Amino acid sequence: MHLELRHLRTIKAIHDTGGLARAADILNITQSALSHQIKGLEDQAGVELFVRRTRPMRLSAAGLRMLRAAERILPELEALSDEFRALRSGRSGRLFIAMECHACFDWLFPVLEQFRHAWPDVDVDIRAGLAFDALPALMREDVDLVISSDPDGPAGAVFHPLFDYSPTLVAASANPLAERPWIEAEDLRDQVLITYPVDRSRLDVFSTLLTPARVEPRGIRQVELTAVILMLVASDRGVSVLPDWVLRDVKGQADYVTRRLTEKGVVKRMYAATRDEDATRPFVAHFLRLARGEAVKLQRG
Repeated sequence: MHLELRHLRTIKAIHDTGGLARAADILNITQSALSHQIKGLEDQAGVELFVRRTRPMRLSAAGLRMLRAAERILPELEALSDEFRALRSGRSGRLFIAMECHACFDWLFPVLEQFRHAWPDVDVDIRAGLAFDALPALMREDVDLVISSDPDGPAGAVFHPLFDYSPTLVAASANPLAERPWIEAEDLRDQVLITYPVDRSRLDVFSTLLTPARVEPRGIRQVELTAVILMLVASDRGVSVLPDWVLRDVKGQADYVTRRLTEKGVVKRMYAATRDEDATRPFVAHFLRLARGEAVKLQRG
């Protein structure tokens, strides 16, 4: 039996209107063409779909079974068509985000809160588990956007600059480093360094300061949460290097001191990487604008 969507629409139209004439008007075909379509469909099925002796026309048991299929299938197809239309117009889609920046959770959530109100039909998720394989995941289409400070990626990836930031040392006011006007690599040799639980190649303090100078801190303590890192620092259990926006609330507090890295300071840039074909999608462009704006607000405090 060769069943087409027009057959399902026909069955439903006749059931809803109770007759061929009105159903033909709804379907925008002639009554003769509609009768021919029904006859052909009944010939294929080998059963009558309508009880023709009644007025209005009534579906047979086989026709009712086909009507149930139409009532299930047609709304699903219409919803799918709506979704495709929304995708073509840029109103809906998917934005799965992976991060190579552990501290970015503090900055990203306010961005997503604004984004979800502006784009309610975009499916948003954060895939934190892909942080160490983020760019390959982007090219496999497992994720759609990667937050990273390293603009080195595969062909087909586009890196959109978001904002500049300064990795900054935070220490307890009682720590000897509080006497330093800035921090050099050697200053950390006798310190316990508190970091996020990520590979050291992803940590600014190593990539920009310690590794080039071949200096190893006295110890490394890995902590998941920013609030816990700051609590440990305040208790002088160690020092940490965090992005300047993370330290906006502790600058000026008596328990902490903050110091730039090196005499001239270190400036890094955060990027959002997307696939080339997604770079101009309207909701992606809006996310990038929100991300840049939120970063400015955080850095201004």
